[in-house]
Amino acid sequence: MKPVSRLLCSLALALAATAPHAAETAASAPEPAKGAAISTAVCAACHTNDGSRGSAANPIIQGQHPDYLVKQLAEFKAGKRDNPIMRAMASPLSETDMKNVAAFYAGKQPKPGFAKNKELVSVGEKIYRGGIGDRSVPACSGCHGPNGAGIPAQYPRLGGQHADYVEAQLVAFRGNVRRNNPAMSAIAAKLNDREIKAVADYVAGLR
Repeated sequence: MKPVSRLLCSLALALAATAPHAAETAASAPEPAKGAAISTAVCAACHTNDGSRGSAANPIIQGQHPDYLVKQLAEFKAGKRDNPIMRAMASPLSETDMKNVAAFYAGKQPKPGFAKNKELVSVGEKIYRGGIGDRSVPACSGCHGPNGAGIPAQYPRLGGQHADYVEAQLVAFRGNVRRNNPAMSAIAAKLNDREIKAVADYVAGLR
């Protein structure tokens, strides 16, 4: 076989070998349009149509990292994160459904929030940016970023989140009610009520 023929044959074999993988990747890519349908049917009542600023008791999921949303939905479904309402909502969803709805919400532009208490904001900023050294409380910004953008697939976006929701989650971590993140439980256990409220208020205004 001539060198050119051998080269063409090798290229053909390589393309044939990668074609199924490419098709599989394309087939498994999230579909935000299908996620939008799930949002309308299942999620919108509590999270609004685009996951934006609904009730302060419910998280803003607009612009949240998709991998984080999928993780939380899977843990609600499995009971690892205890919430009867969310478990009922997540239970019928397949992994593909979760990826689709997460892609839908992640694709939305998050809207800015605002802090309410100037005194608390100052306390919250110190903790968020510098932690509390004498209690070995790390700076929140180390994992969630200086502007609260988080780190995809690892730490959620916090900037602009409802202060009431953040406060409730920190209290739940501290009281071992929310148990799906041991690191956060350990950190929250070292914070008092005022410090939790201060961090939550500061986070609400991050952008």
